[in-house]
Amino acid sequence: MNITRTEIWKFSIPMHPFTIATGTMDFAQNIFIRVHTDAGFYGVGECSAFPMITGETQGTCFAVAKDFAAILKNQDALQREERMHQLHDHIAFNATIKSAFDIALHDIAAKAANVPLYKFLGGKKKLLETDLTIGIDSPGNMATTATEYKNKGVGIIKIKVGKNAKEDIERVRLIREAVGNATRLRIDANQGWNYQDAEYALCKLADYNIEFCEQPMRYWDDDKLPELKTISPVKIMADESVFSHYDAERLIKAGACDYVNIKFAKSGGILEATKINTVCARHNIKCMMGGMLESRIASTAFAHFAMIHDNIVFYDMDTSLIGHKVDPVTDGVQYNGFMLEVPDLPGLGADVDNKFLNTLEKIVV
Repeated sequence: MNITRTEIWKFSIPMHPFTIATGTMDFAQNIFIRVHTDAGFYGVGECSAFPMITGETQGTCFAVAKDFAAILKNQDALQREERMHQLHDHIAFNATIKSAFDIALHDIAAKAANVPLYKFLGGKKKLLETDLTIGIDSPGNMATTATEYKNKGVGIIKIKVGKNAKEDIERVRLIREAVGNATRLRIDANQGWNYQDAEYALCKLADYNIEFCEQPMRYWDDDKLPELKTISPVKIMADESVFSHYDAERLIKAGACDYVNIKFAKSGGILEATKINTVCARHNIKCMMGGMLESRIASTAFAHFAMIHDNIVFYDMDTSLIGHKVDPVTDGVQYNGFMLEVPDLPGLGADVDNKFLNTLEKIVV
């Protein structure tokens, strides 16, 4: 089954501004692709560029996607690993745009087998409850948002921190008071603290029953993580420090983290994400399935992947719920409250409304 052409869109989705420690995003600068085959059907993929984390923008992803489409044209779509190796050989890094092609190739393979992606990869249905994230704001405003979340039935709240350690403690304190003890709280510093701030904040947060802290420091401070993990009463989850299974192995062997956050925009897609999870499972390190600012296209891929691996027990798949002003996706994962329901359609089981696509910049290769 050969690839005949690839359609590439600048998949821009307007958002309410969303702030983390390293910057603010006011639109989701995504890429959407359809990889067509001579079998008469196509696979879809999406990625979300988050330049302050991955170093990629929508513009760079669009440019590299054109190269990738030319490389894959007339190649066998079912040889997923071989096709991805071609992309890796062409350009180093660029994991975000690679993930869109990885997802599309997996969509094609599962459609060819006429089964949902999770079944194609040996998974089974399981309960997936996502958290809902609060972006950085004043402590009082974040507590108000947390109350609104609780009233909507949110059971798990992720709190963005990392701008100011003292204010971060106040943010968490007010949110815990607002939602009570039954709501699970987790925090994400997005590399915002230095070692002294991280030590101070995490020790002060001991009384607030925090499930874990994602990426307290910059990745270049990974050598300090083992010491921080030893003294922290809050468990440490590595995120921006883990792009590959080599990173996971290095951190785990150093005793640097309790958990790992897997994101396709960092790993380059399902193939490398599987290797990351395998390393973590071998060392009894539980994982979270996370994302950037993807629509329900990529979120559907995340949900399929999470159902394949029992070692993935935390779910941060709220990206389309935290500020997207439009939802152009047809079918795909559905939110029953904050439980994710994956379609039993062949392949990914998701696509994008052509009327929305017709408003976007596009190229065909």
